[in-house]
Amino acid sequence: MKKAEATRLTILEKAFELVYVKGYQTTSIDDIIATTKVTKGAFYYHFKNKDEMGLAIINELLKPTLAGSFIGPLQAGADPLTAIYGLMYNLLMENEFLKVEYGCPAANLTHEMTSWNADFNKALNELTQQWIDTMIDLIERGKANGAVRKDVNARQITMFVLSGYWGIRNFGKLEKSKEVYLPYLNELKNYLEALR
Repeated sequence: MKKAEATRLTILEKAFELVYVKGYQTTSIDDIIATTKVTKGAFYYHFKNKDEMGLAIINELLKPTLAGSFIGPLQAGADPLTAIYGLMYNLLMENEFLKVEYGCPAANLTHEMTSWNADFNKALNELTQQWIDTMIDLIERGKANGAVRKDVNARQITMFVLSGYWGIRNFGKLEKSKEVYLPYLNELKNYLEALR
């Protein structure tokens, strides 16, 4: 990796850490510069403004993370309902990247940015839609191979499960404890078993 590429990646990674902890709007370019120890000129060499950097965080850091941690496990699962539960359990209880006290970075940015920034809205919608589409496809495959009842609506199940995930992440932020996730996971398991 060339020095310029390495500097750009460092800026993105450190900026993401700040945004994840403090929020996007309360993280300033000066905060990012102080944390990364790059000059203001170096920051503006790589990004013309903070929003361009924010979009790069979504497209270059969050999208690959989503593909690996959120989508890959669904594509590898033979039994869709077990794969969905396993994914939610992992994301809530075992994933080292996602911190209970800070919630889900994609959900945080969605709450904070999409109502007033069309570019963030588009990038975050693409990110979320990829997860939705993958889960719908998984459930449809399960219906085709008999692992899921034929009468269920794959989109409704997906939206219900993902809404629960985003919501329980917020409860986790409030409580600052993974204990709050356990009732959700228990009820999710019951719900998914009823779809067989």
